[in-house]
Order: sequence, then C-alpha cells, then structure tokens
Amino acid sequence: MRTDGHDLRHHGDAEVRDEGAALVDLAVNVRADTPPSWLRERIAESLTGLAAYPDGRETRAAVAARHGLPPERVLLTAGAAEAFVLLARALKVVRPVVVHPQFTEPEAALRDAGHAVDRVLLRAADGFQLDVSAVPEDADLVVIGNPTNPTSVLHPADDIARLARPGRTLVVDEAFLDAVPGEREALAGRTDVPGLVVLRSLTKTWGLAGLRIGYVLAAPETIADLERAQPLWPVSTPALAAARACVEPRALAEAAHAAHRVAQDRAHLVAGLREFAPDGLTVVEPAEGPFVLVRLPKAAAVRRHLRDLGFAVRRGDTFPGLGEEWLRLAVRDRVTVNGFLQALDQAVTLAGR
Repeated sequence: MRTDGHDLRHHGDAEVRDEGAALVDLAVNVRADTPPSWLRERIAESLTGLAAYPDGRETRAAVAARHGLPPERVLLTAGAAEAFVLLARALKVVRPVVVHPQFTEPEAALRDAGHAVDRVLLRAADGFQLDVSAVPEDADLVVIGNPTNPTSVLHPADDIARLARPGRTLVVDEAFLDAVPGEREALAGRTDVPGLVVLRSLTKTWGLAGLRIGYVLAAPETIADLERAQPLWPVSTPALAAARACVEPRALAEAAHAAHRVAQDRAHLVAGLREFAPDGLTVVEPAEGPFVLVRLPKAAAVRRHLRDLGFAVRRGDTFPGLGEEWLRLAVRDRVTVNGFLQALDQAVTLAGR
C-alpha cells in the first residue's frame, strides 16, 4: 500500500527474506537469541492439547493480573497487528489521526477499512517530540506509539494522556515498552484516562513473531466491540501458553534484566555512531527503544553497501515524515555492533566515492 510515496506495508522483515536471510540482522526489532529455552519448552508442552479448541480464559486472566486489571479489560490478539485491524473495523470513527513517524500498520489498517486518515507529522528539528497542540481537536481516534517505532522517542505518559477527550479513542502502541527499563511512561493498567486503548506485543522481547501473540487493554465496552469483530479462536493454543509464561514473575524479571542490557548495548551503539558525525551522520536522541534512528547523506547507497558487507538495516523512507536519508538500526550485542560499525565505516566510504 503506497500513500504519498510511502509503502505502508514495508516492514523490517523484508530486509532479511530470500537473499537477505544470511545477513546479520539489524533490520528487525525482535530481541536476538530468543525465545529462551524455557519458553520453547512451555510452548512445546502445549502441543499435546492441539486436538482441543483454544480456550483463552486462563491466559486472559493472567494478562489482566499482570497489569492489575479485571479480565473484561483484556483482549488477546494474534499479535498487535491484528489489534490494529480490529480497531479499524470495529470502531465507528469519523476523523482518525495517526501521529507519524510511527509503525505504519495502524494507518494501513484504517485505510483498508475505508477510513480517510489524517496525519500529524512530528518534526526532526524537535527531536520528534510529541506536540499535543498539533493534534486536531475534532479527531475522534488518535494513534501514537510509545516508545515510537522508528524514532525510539519515549513520550511522557502525561503528555499522551493530555490527548484524551470525551468521545475520542486514544490508541497507544506500547509494543516496545517492556524493553524500557522500569517500563517508564507506561499507560498500560491505567483506567483514569478516558477512551484509552493500550496495545502490547509479546513478539519483540520474547522472539515470538512467528507465533503471533499480543493483547489489548481498554474499557470493557471497547473490548466487547473488538471481540465481536474477531474471528472465532483467534489465538492458538501454543500462543496462549506462551502468553501465560511471559507474564509470570520469572519472565517479568528476565524481561526487566533484558531491558537494562538493551539500554547498555544501545549506549554502546550510539557512542559508536557519534564517531560518524564528520560524515554527516546524526542520531535521534535520547533513544529509549531497542532501536535507533539515524540520518546520513546517501543513506540508500550506504544501506546497499552494508548488504554487500553482510549487514541488513531498515530503510526509513517508508515511514511518513521520513525520507531516503533515514535508517533504523536494531540494537544488538557489543560484538555484533562492533562488526557493524566497521562495516558502516566501509559503506560510508564507498557511498562517498
């Protein structure tokens, strides 16, 4: 789907499919070396129950308890992407607004459902920080990511909450919030913000993109509307088992530890990227997600040379509000980052010839 030259259905996995499968992956925002062995074992144990239809009640209650909510405020989904489709199909809205740059699937789902979508474009000059006043007062649906993909900006929860209005649905995509130490600025679990809908994904931190599991947190009447738009048995038995495992205390502690490690690895990556300032490279800071956004001259050529050198990175020009000079880089361990920085040095040199 192309709008204004932006391919809304292009995602990072396109960089590592087919001939890109052998590349070192800095394009996809799934934590490396996941899922862990204990999670694979829990998923494998669920396979003995595949003859029965999935029953999500226990998992729904477990997710609700993780956020201190009643189960009627939780809807399990086949990844956060399904939630965007349900919202687009189930909600009766007149003026939906998507705050960009951000994950493009919400806008694509809205357009597929027949909605005319308005955009609010945050400015690079402002560090892509949220400007609440830029959102039209008559918008009855507002979608924003936090931390935002691809900018890695973590917006203050209070600023996002200021977007709430009577008669407005405020959708906050928190797919990467569990990668933020302490889950700072989270709105998940809040019941005091009118019209709030929070989306969470378990695919990023736990490496479950192929299993498809996420959930929605919202008022019971909103959950009921979305559930009516869902097909029967939308979440598989293995995905339900994975979700239960991922909200247990052991898993939450492991995720918290991983978030601190990601922060350290990100700092190492950003420090290395700053060395390319004489080449015109700038990093969007402060970065708070498991990825960083960079701007550099001849980025398209640099990306191609990086592929030749064995590294895949995410092009930025498919995100509304960005152009060909932008690249998104997933945070990886220090050894991988050091190899990438050496390749980037070569790629920048080659692109400059």
